[in-house]
Amino acid sequence: MSSLTQQYLDACQGLVERVRQQESAILKAARMFADTILAGRMVHVFGSGHSRIMVEEMWPRYGSFPGFNPIVELSLSFHNLVVGANGQRQAMFLENVSGLATRILRNFDLSPIDSALVISSGGCNLVPVEMAQEFQRRGVKVVAIVSSVHSEASTARHPEGKKLSDFADIVLDTGAPIGDAMVRVPGLDTPVAPGSTVGGCLLVNSVKAEVARMLTEAGAPPPVLTAGVVIGSKRAEEIFERAYDDHAHRLARLYENVGKSI
Repeated sequence: MSSLTQQYLDACQGLVERVRQQESAILKAARMFADTILAGRMVHVFGSGHSRIMVEEMWPRYGSFPGFNPIVELSLSFHNLVVGANGQRQAMFLENVSGLATRILRNFDLSPIDSALVISSGGCNLVPVEMAQEFQRRGVKVVAIVSSVHSEASTARHPEGKKLSDFADIVLDTGAPIGDAMVRVPGLDTPVAPGSTVGGCLLVNSVKAEVARMLTEAGAPPPVLTAGVVIGSKRAEEIFERAYDDHAHRLARLYENVGKSI
């Protein structure tokens, strides 16, 4: 019998193959995002719970560039205390409070030129579902990242039985199995070692690479955050400052008309 490490890595290889099968959808998502960034607007990226990981994988970090608006609500994703004040029970409760998504987006002056990426492995918790619903209501096109089989097996919390995929223009599948965990330990009746983060990061970075190519081919190469050990400390610092300034200027446009049309 192969080691559990090998079992997990084999399962991850399956996630790679599942992402590879979605190249056409990845290119469509990238085109949508590149058009938003070229227009001077932002791609809004949202995920609650552990889906926050994919939000921060998109921007800001090495190998990433401005044009993305990471919407991270700490009340939905601050997990390290686990119990007590700001604990996991509260976060899981708030993930299914109707109306919270609308209150979050009340902070931004959205435009149909914008686009959005919403991540939820199960695609059933109410806040990410309503987030996508509200984006679409306001004319913003939505890309969803879910585990398709897990979402299909899960029960929708939306009053109309809708799931995240029902409010998405493009759906990308992490390839993670029902329940997410991918390894069975002899003598243990519950699986361990989830895969949705691996599949999600594969998708996010595939999209990111294609967006960078499209921006460059359009004559607008992005300022990519890059380590000094790669390009020299002086140039790296210059790019960091330029990228953060670019982010600030794009973000300012999301605030300048807040509330005027409500």
